[in-house]
Amino acid sequence: MHNILVLGGTIEATRLVAELASAGLTTTLSYAGRVERPKPQPVPVRVGGFGGAEGLASYLRAHAITHLIDATHPFATQISHNALLAAQATGTPLLALTRPPWHPSLGDKWQHVPDIPAAVEALTGPPRRILLALGRMHLAAFAHQPQHHYLLRLVDPPEAPPPLPDHHIILDRGPFDAASDEALMRAHRIDLVVSKNAGGSGAQAKLIAARSLGLPVLMIDRPALPERREAHDLPTAIDWLRG
Repeated sequence: MHNILVLGGTIEATRLVAELASAGLTTTLSYAGRVERPKPQPVPVRVGGFGGAEGLASYLRAHAITHLIDATHPFATQISHNALLAAQATGTPLLALTRPPWHPSLGDKWQHVPDIPAAVEALTGPPRRILLALGRMHLAAFAHQPQHHYLLRLVDPPEAPPPLPDHHIILDRGPFDAASDEALMRAHRIDLVVSKNAGGSGAQAKLIAARSLGLPVLMIDRPALPERREAHDLPTAIDWLRG
């Protein structure tokens, strides 16, 4: 008997719960609650935090969860750490369904930085036209480099205007395609792309477009996470559940 908790918020989580629902497996999908208009799901959904690793462990016990799948964003390090600790505390089998990171290809012009502060520091210099492809959580950090024009592509409108004196917001939800992203960069005369190394195919279009246009990319590398069991595709995750 399966009673699965999926920690979601990604395309992979959405695809996974659709597969689990089709298979008739009891599943709950948990969102952090940062997206205001989440897509409808074929399984029960809970929204909000658990109260740290101890709170998540309590939830696993109280709901008799048999399998925990961490399908959160590769940069959602806090919930991933909490999932690992809660799984260890309760003896719940844990699998991370995560995207393999991107690697530069021939023609890419990537500059690697370890985190958001390093990305902000790397933007010191004369004004540029930047596609800031990071979502809304980190926008305020780039106010330290106010000389640039920032093109922001967001899923939801920000609650308050970003503290960036020169910016333009586009509201859109991926996945995107390379041709459209190339047209977007041409239309806004972008000369630099700032991106997290999220991996996967849904957000890769901007990198392909940047390569085609010969634009540099400031790539924020993934944070390190403790060793855990991982799967990079749905069939592997399903096999793990059946094993």
